[in-house]
Amino acid sequence: MNFAAADGQDQETRTVSGTLPPGSPDFVYVPVEVPAGVQEIKVSYTYDRPSVPAGTAGNALDIGIFDQHGTDLGGRGFRGWSGGARTEFFVRADDATPGYIPGPVGAGTWHIALGPYTVAPQGLTYELTITLAYGEPGKTARPVYPPQRAKGRGRAWYRGDCHLHSWHSDGRRTPAEIAALARAAGLDFINTSEHNTHSAHAHWADEAGDDLLIMLGEEVTTRNGHVLALGTDAGTFIDWRYRARDNRFGRFAREIRRSGGLVVPAHPHATCVGCGWKFGFGEADAVEVWNGPYTPDDEVTLAEWDNQLVASVREGRDWLPAMGNSDAHRDPDAVGTPQTVVLADDLTREAVQDGIRAGRSYVAESKNVSLTFTATGGRARQAGIGERLDVDPDTPVTIRLEASGTPRCTVSFVTDQGVLKTSGPLPVTGSGVVEWQTTPAYAAYVRAELRHETAAGPLPGALAAFTNPIFLGRR
Repeated sequence: MNFAAADGQDQETRTVSGTLPPGSPDFVYVPVEVPAGVQEIKVSYTYDRPSVPAGTAGNALDIGIFDQHGTDLGGRGFRGWSGGARTEFFVRADDATPGYIPGPVGAGTWHIALGPYTVAPQGLTYELTITLAYGEPGKTARPVYPPQRAKGRGRAWYRGDCHLHSWHSDGRRTPAEIAALARAAGLDFINTSEHNTHSAHAHWADEAGDDLLIMLGEEVTTRNGHVLALGTDAGTFIDWRYRARDNRFGRFAREIRRSGGLVVPAHPHATCVGCGWKFGFGEADAVEVWNGPYTPDDEVTLAEWDNQLVASVREGRDWLPAMGNSDAHRDPDAVGTPQTVVLADDLTREAVQDGIRAGRSYVAESKNVSLTFTATGGRARQAGIGERLDVDPDTPVTIRLEASGTPRCTVSFVTDQGVLKTSGPLPVTGSGVVEWQTTPAYAAYVRAELRHETAAGPLPGALAAFTNPIFLGRR
């Protein structure tokens, strides 16, 4: 699409339309020639939504934009993405729609990126309206980011929610509203995770404080699953335009780690289109086992994660720690339900990440739930969550769980052989202690699950909390 020089006009508008057939590419790029002197680019779009038979996907079209630096995968051209959350956006030097990156509007070929998330059998007909406004460019402010340290309590258990969405992607809350809800939920840290954009990074500094560490990241939302880039360096953008069959995920997982972040596949068994995780877990630092209110998807992920623990023991390889996050978008989504409780040396980005990576953590449904989980044996040696009790195979070991905030919950100790100890329900006060005796020869690891009562017969109750494992025996 070509625009001529303005010749005294303040702005000019063009429209372009097209139809995307079923089976169209994941991303379609519409070129826009931007002359010198443009102050602002504004884009709006519509598309048809025909009726489709029951069980057939209708039309859904995502949108974003790349500047004159091009659309190369992982390149410099990215200027914003709103998915299907907005019908219009603007970009200029001094401001941009949430989800988009302010900065100079350079002359050259820009591209509007269309992502046909689903296409009806009739095809998807779209119309773009592009307006270029001319004038003196504003000044791009130097971004200010939240600090990588909060006051903390030294080595302690810190509560966090690392999967949250604001109005910078498809959420409806402002960063200020999310920060207030995080504090009310008893959280010590959060991680920003907008879909496929880092635009929010420069909007969190005012919400941080001695009582709340705000880490920066992204939810990298591919067509074959979503992954949290957890705690990356400020201003880091991670590309998402690939599928598992393209064999490119390893490149971007390494990029996440080079940028100081953790690689955490999110809701691996969610049933939404494109949400199921297809990249495997070889590049992961942790996995989001519990996402939002507990559902059958989480139950499946919990079982798969436990199978991976068994395989790590059998094969003598590293194990994959579990996390839980709210994935909260809007009311009534509860920030901090669930939350990951991490043993960290201090309330800093690096210390929290170290605790998550080491599996020194448990997942709780709210700030009301607190656990202490230990294994003791062999001359009073003791190990906690994520650690190993290094004793001989036949050494008697005492597993002990102290819980509070879990009224009438059943406690199960899960091992590589399955559930070997069940106790409960706990008193209505929510506090109690459960102990169990075993040996490393009998149980290679032990982890705890606390579940609510269920009225669904043999089906397990929803989780109130679960721990990462304690490993028993010599490596």
